Amino acid sequence: MLLLSLAATSASAGERYALVITGASGGDQYARKYDTWRVTFVEMLQRKFMYQRDHLLVLAEVESEGVQKATRDNVVRVLGDLRRRLAKDDQLLVLLIGHGSSLDGPGSEDAKFNLVGPDLSASEWADLLRPIPGRLVFVNTSSASFPFLRRIAGKGRVVLTATDSSAQQFETVFPDFFLKAFDDDSADFDKNGRVSIWEAFTYASGGVAQFFQQKGQLATERPLLDDTGAGVGREAQAPGPDGAIAKITYLEPEAPVALPADTGLAVLVKRRAEFEQQVEDLKARKDTIPPDQYDAELERLLIEIARLSVQIRTKS
Repeated sequence: MLLLSLAATSASAGERYALVITGASGGDQYARKYDTWRVTFVEMLQRKFMYQRDHLLVLAEVESEGVQKATRDNVVRVLGDLRRRLAKDDQLLVLLIGHGSSLDGPGSEDAKFNLVGPDLSASEWADLLRPIPGRLVFVNTSSASFPFLRRIAGKGRVVLTATDSSAQQFETVFPDFFLKAFDDDSADFDKNGRVSIWEAFTYASGGVAQFFQQKGQLATERPLLDDTGAGVGREAQAPGPDGAIAKITYLEPEAPVALPADTGLAVLVKRRAEFEQQVEDLKARKDTIPPDQYDAELERLLIEIARLSVQIRTKS
């Protein structure tokens, strides 16, 4: 039987791009650590998540083959290029690894990520990212990163920061755990074979908490995630509306759904796949919906899936 390939509907449909930046290190100890994280993660994006080479942009303290220097001008140029390349259904991951600091001292409403030479503030990053279409996953793993969440949060965006205050200016451990999550099966909490951005955030948040507990120290960083656009965010174990989009956002491509060439049967299978995706989306939003409304909507979707399954078996 001839088969057609139909891409499944999801939060990550479309092309996938990534911009990975390790900024000014401030010393050999940090440089080695940041380089290891960057190289490991970029290789994972290519090997495990099959990012196309020309969709993967890398900036670092030292320029090398395939890696541009992490300067203000290069960041502006790369984001300008991405603005022209991306479409509304595409997804862009931006990952910042390095040092950060508040602009006007602890408690400031703005902060910066340290680049080679002049830096870019959170406000300037927000201006550069604002015109870029598609879904944005922005992860600032540096110290004093909280203002980035407030400035960059918006509709269709998932924003993570390693801290919940610009006053938290100590070197962070969040990036180590966040990057490990995508190569650790234990981070797949719902056991669906994939690690979502929410699962990686939850895994990393747990790792941060355990790190400070083992040292017998008060935590100097509290990671936050925002995907409602409110610019407030929440910790992984705290209540709140954020997380619904992050729970259905992944780095890997969607697996194609094989459909029979028979048009009538193909339409039924496609419709069932759409309803199944709606169930997953609904489950991701469960905490934000009144229980009665959730139960009624879930029942409606399951009935539709069952009805379509009967029709598909009849035609097969």
